[in-house]
Parts: sequence; C-alpha cells; structure tokens
Amino acid sequence: MDNEDTYFIPANFTDAGRVFGMFELRNCIEAVVLAAPTLGICMLIARQLAVSLTIKLVISLCLLVPVCGFALLGIRDDSLSRFLSVYFRWRRHRRIILNKGGMIKHDHKRRDFWRTKPAKTRRRKR
Repeated sequence: MDNEDTYFIPANFTDAGRVFGMFELRNCIEAVVLAAPTLGICMLIARQLAVSLTIKLVISLCLLVPVCGFALLGIRDDSLSRFLSVYFRWRRHRRIILNKGGMIKHDHKRRDFWRTKPAKTRRRKR
C-alpha cells in the first residue's frame, strides 16, 4: 500500500478549449454571429426612438442579453447549430428506428402535414 502513486487532477483540467473556462469556442462564435444582426436591429430602433440614451441602452440590452445568453449556453450541452442539424435530420428520418446497430422501419399511420393533402369529406345529400 505504501508503493501506490497518488495523482491529483487539477480543477481546471476540463477548461481546455473553452473561453473563460465556461463557454465552448463554438458557442462563442455562434453568439457573435447572432449578436451582430441583433445589434444592427437595436441600432435601427435606437435611431427611430426619440428617448434618452439610458432607455436606448436598456432596450438594446433586453434584446442582446437573451440572444447571446441562449447562444452561449446552447441546448442540452450542444451548440445551437448542432442541435438544429440533429433536429432537422430527425424530422427528415423520423420513421427510422435504430436498434442495436440494425435498422427497423417503423410504419404507422401518421398524417404528414407538409407532404399530403387532407382527405376530402363527402357531403350528405338531403
């Protein structure tokens, strides 16, 4: 028991590739990409309003902080672009179920709103 080596794992070992040790680089890039058009919209709004600078800043922050915060945090530890790509891939192939490496087609009657037309109803003659 005396010959066992003890290794201490530093507290910041998972901080590699992160900005400020909290946000992934991909999420930060997405936040900047989403913040640029939002900031442009805020500037257009600020030019049109005839109010004080403080109110313009508050309006801009009320728009920018949620957009950037949502982009920085992501959804379920994924970035927004990764989540959206997985979601749209699921929407496109939602009838295929993977089971232990094999593909099982799962067919059930479901109305697809984008591809089928609604059934025509018959009118009763009176």
